[in-house]
Amino acid sequence: MTTATSLYGQSLYDLAAEEGLSEEILKEMGAVDSIFRENPDYITLLLEPSIPRRERLGLLEEAFKDQLHPYLLNFLMILLENSMLRGFSSCFRTFRSAYYKDHGIAEATVTSAIALTDAQADSLKAKLEAISGKSVLLRQKVDSSVLGGLRVEIEGKLLDGTVMGRLYDLRKKVSETVL
Repeated sequence: MTTATSLYGQSLYDLAAEEGLSEEILKEMGAVDSIFRENPDYITLLLEPSIPRRERLGLLEEAFKDQLHPYLLNFLMILLENSMLRGFSSCFRTFRSAYYKDHGIAEATVTSAIALTDAQADSLKAKLEAISGKSVLLRQKVDSSVLGGLRVEIEGKLLDGTVMGRLYDLRKKVSETVL
């Protein structure tokens, strides 16, 4: 994430929050980010220098004019004018982080050897919310290499209760033991 894209994303968030539009724009940014990820050639087309700038801006406006809030559409046009449209995902992450911070939301990723049941995921989410004091958005990953247990990443902290993590700790202690 570059400083410029962070600044752009934070600036859009500040404007949206001031206008009471942060939730709406967050949802729209998520949709645009998905569109750009699924169609990377579209960004390439919009950044093609052989196409006149006005025409590229017109293509962007035509694609999104009735679907996005004018603030977000203007934001996309500013990114395009400054040849920073490829940095939209980074702007979106900055916007989302600011939104989550202001609304007391924490993202957590849980990794397990097999998928958690809904009841297990709900129980884990409730425990993480109690620990963090925030509303938790829980994402699940399945990785058979953990062998068993759970590894949870939340707000930059790693809680590793996996068999693989315990084996690593045991291996480390054995190697540190001087005979």
